[in-house]
Amino acid sequence: MIQTLDSHLQRSTGAIVFELGADGEVRRVREEGCAKLRMPARLPGQSLEAIIINTAGGLAGGDRFEVDASADGGSDGCLTTQAAEKVYRSLGGETCLATRLHVHGTARLLWLPQETLLFDGSRLNRSFEADLDHRATLLAVETIVLGRKAMGETLTDFSFHDSWRIRRDGRLILADELRLDAARVAGRAALAGHLAFAMIVLVRSEVESLAEPLREIIGANGGVSAWDGKLVARLTAMDSFSLRKALIPALTLLAAPTELPKVWTC
Repeated sequence: MIQTLDSHLQRSTGAIVFELGADGEVRRVREEGCAKLRMPARLPGQSLEAIIINTAGGLAGGDRFEVDASADGGSDGCLTTQAAEKVYRSLGGETCLATRLHVHGTARLLWLPQETLLFDGSRLNRSFEADLDHRATLLAVETIVLGRKAMGETLTDFSFHDSWRIRRDGRLILADELRLDAARVAGRAALAGHLAFAMIVLVRSEVESLAEPLREIIGANGGVSAWDGKLVARLTAMDSFSLRKALIPALTLLAAPTELPKVWTC
């Protein structure tokens, strides 16, 4: 006998708490559910790199994945993901991704996850919050890919809500809200047929000098603004491969002298 699906489906949940001390050493790691964190061995003088893994293999409606990370003064670290995250068809509920970062003193933290891939029928609600001290540095990127171009997928039914909040010394310096669905991605005012897009934010002193070099890398399929110690860039492309060809040199420029995680280029 075939049972009908109901609201009591088993859901996937994962949470990571990560704290980097002022000496650059890991002070605390907590893993819950399907969330795991692995840190490759470092060469002397190399910044810490932490790789987030979702052992569930993807996310669907009702699933939740959270990351709460902090870096204390003097530390330098990078958080990335093992692979692109996949958000599958929902049976009604939203998939929730929540990131909270805290960067203290003169610490430098890079948030460089790989792409998030939306499948048809997906419902994604993603939030990003960061609290920085006035001398801290944050580089963050988030990328969305609408279906797999190689499989000829077309997203006819999906929803995506993206919310960013960044504060420096408790004062809100960046707030961004984006809502997309299948009806809002067409036309020149939206993605104009592009299936991949990314947002980059860099907060640090003297960031304005990086705006022009970054514009040269991005070219016509994006834009860059830099003011008041923060830089914001948006990029679009026909597919994830084309987007990466711009993202990798862009992030290499902004992350210097730290090299991009090996998972980005292997």
